[in-house]
Amino acid sequence: MAEEDSVRSVEDEVSRVLEQAKELQDLAASLVSRISAEEQPLKQRALALQSSIRRIRSSIDSLLYQKILDPRAAEKLDEDLHRAACILSDGDASSYLPGKTQGRFLKMFLGPIDVRATRKEVQFKVKEEYNSYKDRIALLFLLFPATLLVLRYWLWNGCMPAFPVQLYQAWLLFLYTGLGMRENILRVNGSDIRSWWIYHHYCAMTMALVSLTWEIKRGPDCVQKQRGVELFLQWAMMQGVAMLLQNRYQRQRLYTRIALGKAQRMDVVWGESAGVKGQLWLLCPILFILQGFEAYVGFLLLRTAFVGVVSEWQVVFCGMLLVLMAVGNFANTVQTLLAKSRVKAKMRKSKTKQAAD
Repeated sequence: MAEEDSVRSVEDEVSRVLEQAKELQDLAASLVSRISAEEQPLKQRALALQSSIRRIRSSIDSLLYQKILDPRAAEKLDEDLHRAACILSDGDASSYLPGKTQGRFLKMFLGPIDVRATRKEVQFKVKEEYNSYKDRIALLFLLFPATLLVLRYWLWNGCMPAFPVQLYQAWLLFLYTGLGMRENILRVNGSDIRSWWIYHHYCAMTMALVSLTWEIKRGPDCVQKQRGVELFLQWAMMQGVAMLLQNRYQRQRLYTRIALGKAQRMDVVWGESAGVKGQLWLLCPILFILQGFEAYVGFLLLRTAFVGVVSEWQVVFCGMLLVLMAVGNFANTVQTLLAKSRVKAKMRKSKTKQAAD
């Protein structure tokens, strides 16, 4: 009897659990259906509000062009509209706005998977992880090539073996692939990261992949043939120092802009010159020196290929990519500085008018 009671008790327990699971599933399905029905009018309102912001901004520009609206009033209205747009795109209502389409890069690695987070705290975690990843790779960007250069003189007599260099190139490929994926995910989730930095990392990823096929031999003329590799490692060390400075100063600047309502919490610092006042005097010379040095390494690789020192196609390809990235970085840096100068001039003009009044 005791055994039959135990069996019956277990059967009743299983039946009760099964009924509870069915009941919970019905409640969850009902909740999802109700939420979906309530979301539809919110999506329509969000789209209508977004359209209204664009229409009002266009009207302000038209009135300003026709000299009907006072410039100071137009500037105040434009700031309020920008804050409204930040509230809409930075708050919970942003999940009801249409997201950016996923690029081919994400689809190539992940397939047709939607990587857009509907909850803002998840989006912020994605951005914080991206910033933490940049901090980690900046330190490694400095230490990895420094270690190779030290070993080159102390252990390898000025001629590096192939495996450590290829290991470094494989790490660069992993690094830039991770950056590219994170930046694409950030763009899908509403970040304002510039397209050039993503394309720049695509170029760096391609260069690292091609460098893995570059045969490095140790021989009598090894030091001369590895001159380009040595310069590239020195440039990478300088890049690591610049990345550490940028990550520290630019994050402080972004937090300030978010607090003032001039940026969104999903925005990221623009890669070359978003530092605070005074710090640009330190960052800009370093960045321009880096870009010039990058172009110099590219031209050096091209020269070694054309004079016959190292005639592999990988040398020509990597040299062209380095020159292309240096030119693109320089152009983007200048554009960012010009944009910042225009904004500062506009702010100074506004303050001068307020003081005159």
